[in-house]
Amino acid sequence: MQAANEIYFSDNFFSAGITDIFDKNENKIGKLDLKSAFTSSIDVMDPNGSIRLYAAFPLFSRRWVLKDKEDERIGELRSTFSFFAKRFEYETEGRGVYRVESEAFSHEFTITEERGNNKIAIFEKISGFMEAPAYKLINYSNVLSNDELIAVVMGVRMILKKRRNNSAGPPPGQ
Repeated sequence: MQAANEIYFSDNFFSAGITDIFDKNENKIGKLDLKSAFTSSIDVMDPNGSIRLYAAFPLFSRRWVLKDKEDERIGELRSTFSFFAKRFEYETEGRGVYRVESEAFSHEFTITEERGNNKIAIFEKISGFMEAPAYKLINYSNVLSNDELIAVVMGVRMILKKRRNNSAGPPPGQ
């Protein structure tokens, strides 16, 4: 297992626009482009703005698909059923399947190999009340890149947001 990479990035209030990605020493190591509130897609870019990977919901899908800069699929995140926890599965192209889990009211998630034996990464929402949500990601993996894990974190956020919006339903009488 490699030394842990600690990374910080944030969302925007309106879920659109570009934010910086920082390492634990506050050095800018990339950018996150939240395309728009309507498309639910993101680009993870290098500090100069070149796209390293992107992720989005395909049309009429509940799965968050990650692709590299050559438009090759690298993985897919989907929600799995659970009563009292938040659970997701991230299936990569040829590099394994990973579980993403959090307790029901927690803001901290753990990413493990499918069998749950090896911790790959942890991430948590570290702010959000009256300011844009910010995230801390600690990557222990030498298989999943920081960029890929950032896209997974944003996918978890997008899936949870989509679930909340769908469960709200239309106002009474409509």
